[in-house]
Amino acid sequence: MELDKSLISGSIPLLVMKLLEAGDLYGYQMIEELRRRSDDTFHLKAGTLYPLLHGLEEKGFVTAYEGEAAAGKPRRYYHLTERGREALREKEAAWNEYTRAVGQVLRGGACCAGA
Repeated sequence: MELDKSLISGSIPLLVMKLLEAGDLYGYQMIEELRRRSDDTFHLKAGTLYPLLHGLEEKGFVTAYEGEAAAGKPRRYYHLTERGREALREKEAAWNEYTRAVGQVLRGGACCAGA
């Protein structure tokens, strides 16, 4: 079953920042790591990722720098800033609250849980 794109779009900044929490990555690494961690569910395109990264940079959540690549051409790596880590914690808390509430409704609501 293919996921509804509207369910995914709002969560992409959270997912990208979560990837960067573990360490600096360049764009293709993020795309592949997201695909791998999601068991091949999320297929982020460069045309979606780079505008998102630029927006995160403008907010001060990530910084970018040029790094060496094994095969010559330098790559642009992205780093999650302290401000980005704080935003990630807030976004994770909001996401967890949201998914808890959705799950509760899908199970029949707080009034009906276990009934």
